[in-house]
Amino acid sequence: MALKSNSSEGVSAELNFIGKGTVIEGNVKTESSLRIDGRIKGSLYCKNTLTVGESGVIEGDVEATNAIIGGRIKGKVIVQEKLVLEAKSSLHGELKAKKLIIDEGALFDGNSTMSSVGESKAPQENLPKKE
Repeated sequence: MALKSNSSEGVSAELNFIGKGTVIEGNVKTESSLRIDGRIKGSLYCKNTLTVGESGVIEGDVEATNAIIGGRIKGKVIVQEKLVLEAKSSLHGELKAKKLIIDEGALFDGNSTMSSVGESKAPQENLPKKE
């Protein structure tokens, strides 16, 4: 299901839904916002805001501009801007986000990196050489 609203800025204002009881096996890619209350087994790319409801489950890698997680994710998560883990959410895996908010009661088990996604660590050739 998708809802559209008119936008004069050239940015997609469409909102897609994956409802409770729906299971998608495979990769999902969307240019607009997405709300998941069902289950996805595979990678997910959302160019806008990803919302995972309390009943939503993702088993696979996720990439989004912004994300609000109320359900469960198992996999690598890369968020360009802000990631919110709500009170009943769980994230098992690696995460990278510019901004991270973890509500009391949320479960995070894994490694995190806080930086702009485009930033990278210092190249190996710039490190002091061992003698």
